[in-house]
Amino acid sequence: MNQVAPASPSIALTKSAADRVRVLAAGEGHPDLMLRLSVTGGGCSGYSYNFSLDGDVTADDRVFEAHGAKLIVDDVSLGLLNGAEIDYVDDLLAASFRINNPNATSTCGCGTSFSA
Repeated sequence: MNQVAPASPSIALTKSAADRVRVLAAGEGHPDLMLRLSVTGGGCSGYSYNFSLDGDVTADDRVFEAHGAKLIVDDVSLGLLNGAEIDYVDDLLAASFRINNPNATSTCGCGTSFSA
């Protein structure tokens, strides 16, 4: 009997998001910085997204690369983010990273917290 191996976890970083990561890293004077995305308990919907710039990768991290930028996600957060797409949107209302997360069953109005 042939068994299909499970697909590797993945998170997509759009070109717009990658461009913004590179701009932010250059602004910090460290073009090798990566975008770290983590999920913590809290927020109005149960979980909150947290973004930061980071130059360190730990044993519990996965690194995803797209369009010349890198995204770091810890193994615990990856379970809630697998299959997500990270975008950067700059419109009349706000300029921010946005997450299209297929694991979120609902999100709050501000887009920074979700339930799964």
